[in-house]
Amino acid sequence: MPFQMRTTPIDGLLVIEPKVFADERGFFMESFKASDFAAFGITQDFVQDNHSKSRKGVIRGLHFQRAPHAQGKLVQVVHGSVWDVAVDLRKGSTTFGTWYAEVLSADNHLLLWIPEGFAHGFLALEDDTELLYKCTAEYNQLCDSGVRWNDPDIGIAWPDIGVSPIFSSKDAALPLLRECTL
Repeated sequence: MPFQMRTTPIDGLLVIEPKVFADERGFFMESFKASDFAAFGITQDFVQDNHSKSRKGVIRGLHFQRAPHAQGKLVQVVHGSVWDVAVDLRKGSTTFGTWYAEVLSADNHLLLWIPEGFAHGFLALEDDTELLYKCTAEYNQLCDSGVRWNDPDIGIAWPDIGVSPIFSSKDAALPLLRECTL
């Protein structure tokens, strides 16, 4: 199998390491294969791909979509690196409000599977960082939501990378988790 799967402390949130074939020409890897991902329990259909580019210090998120358009996301970095964060927002989950972070980079080729019911965000660790993610539901503006990146009740320990965080006015105005409609 060309993928290794690693569990995280949050049920359902997975780190996936593809097999990378590298030589003097560069590298080749499969970044997604439905039959292999099904072996990890990821059987959802992906219906939308997103691509973002950010400069060092940009924080995007924490974003999610409410039902009935909740999204699962398969996240990877194709240039640069991010500190990628997922927060469990599943009602009734024993890890509700718990966050997990992983460095994803063009060098380590790691992917993060974020199931429905999680908020997602990241901090760009380098200029010109490009992130791709596959989504299990199309974007729906009426279901678009998020939680503030620095919510003290979640307590994400964002790393200090030597620059002040840069975020959109929309992300700065997101509600705290206790104010959020899930």
